[in-house]
Amino acid sequence: MARHIYRCPLRWSDMDAFGHVNNAVFLRYLEEARIDLTFRRAPGEGRGSFAGGSVVARHEIDYLRPLVHSYEPVTIETWVTRMTAASVTYAYEIKDAEQVYVRARTVVVPYDLTEGRPRRLTPEEREFLEGYRDDECAGPDSGERAPEEAVAV
Repeated sequence: MARHIYRCPLRWSDMDAFGHVNNAVFLRYLEEARIDLTFRRAPGEGRGSFAGGSVVARHEIDYLRPLVHSYEPVTIETWVTRMTAASVTYAYEIKDAEQVYVRARTVVVPYDLTEGRPRRLTPEEREFLEGYRDDECAGPDSGERAPEEAVAV
């Protein structure tokens, strides 16, 4: 299946006192790639699907090597490794042409903002995400552990 490709620019302010991209900044990079996939690429540019809201239930990140500032954007590959009735697990690799800097996973729970509670994925959301489904492992130890208590609907 396809992987979503997002070219993420590095900002000078992303670096910390040690001269590499700060670990917390990588969460923002992952969010940018995920939002690009679910709001910009989804049918109707996010209208009607994914627009109801979502919350992050879990992040796992393996920092493989330091990333220093470059004027060339890094590539973030994003794909879906798992879907349940009420959660999606995204996997990512942040890399350039030579090496992978980060492997990560995020569990996202669709959320009904009006009701203030988790909701189930719609058929349209599931169909869209299936196009990015790839069970090839990546991310921290590739052990899937979905927080079931956070997604009970």
